[in-house]
Amino acid sequence: MSSSAATAPGRPSFDGGSLPNWAPYAVVAASAVAVAAVLAVMGGFKVALMLVLSVVVALIALYVWARAVEGSRQATNRVVTLGIVAAFALAIAPLISLLYQVIERGIHRVDSAFFTESARNVIGEGGGASHAIVGTLVITGVATLISVPIGIMAAIYLNEYRTGILRRPLTFFVDVMTGIPSIVAGLFAFALFAIFFGPGIRMGVMGSVALAVLMIPIVIRSAEEILKIVPNHLREASYALGTPKWKTITSIVLPTALAGLVTGVMLAVARVIGETAPLLVTTGVVDSINSNPFSGRMQNLAVYAYNEYKDPGVLSQASYDRAWTAALTLIAIVMILNLIARWVYRRFGTELR
Repeated sequence: MSSSAATAPGRPSFDGGSLPNWAPYAVVAASAVAVAAVLAVMGGFKVALMLVLSVVVALIALYVWARAVEGSRQATNRVVTLGIVAAFALAIAPLISLLYQVIERGIHRVDSAFFTESARNVIGEGGGASHAIVGTLVITGVATLISVPIGIMAAIYLNEYRTGILRRPLTFFVDVMTGIPSIVAGLFAFALFAIFFGPGIRMGVMGSVALAVLMIPIVIRSAEEILKIVPNHLREASYALGTPKWKTITSIVLPTALAGLVTGVMLAVARVIGETAPLLVTTGVVDSINSNPFSGRMQNLAVYAYNEYKDPGVLSQASYDRAWTAALTLIAIVMILNLIARWVYRRFGTELR
């Protein structure tokens, strides 16, 4: 048997010129320890700086080691692989840091009082955000009722009919509306209601209209993409039986794409539920519960957290705790909506071929 014969599977071969499987992990660990020690001696230890320098040192060390053992081609492959993994880790590091900070600072006020009491007549400690939670759900719910029918019908027009003088202008305006700043939607809703009710008007439905302006292009784009992947042979089979176009859409196309449409709507809701700027100028600020979007001001979690942090009052730490807990609650709502969207798609999704 020649000296170049293959070794047993799963065992690293040093004679064949390859690094062991644990080599990248060892290089990263050794680089992190060395960089941390150097920074500690220099007195400038910072976690972010340590992570970045560790990646750079690990890339150089792994390339030198792999080039000496395996050659330049395999060394380049290992460095690129480690670079991709490091880029992914650096990309999710801010998200992990954000979640850690919000959970650490917001967990102190996760109690029954926070979810059952409002901020009315609260000075200092105590109180809750039930009025903001109710307002968030009402405002977002009304915005969904406004945007979903418009968005889905527009997507049906763009995908199923594909003709008419409105197709190009509609596509253009959807593209433009996708990128407008959220404050512009708030100013539009404020100006629209000010025409009929005067400049001092503040209502929950105004915030719903502003959020609907932001949701409509998202719903249109997601619904259009879902409708595109519905197989054409389903439509053709329906037409062959003499079914009119409108009934084909309502009885064949929409039921087939239902799970995808629900997922797109959920993602659109999750996108706008945390908007602050448009609600600052439309819904106003109030400390008591108001569940009627057509009567008076209405609070929401995003504006509630902003105001608690901006104007802490007498006991600033109590206001800061409420602000962090409101942010944690908002993140929890968004995560729940995303989980519901995934469950709906997996439970009711139709395999499209």
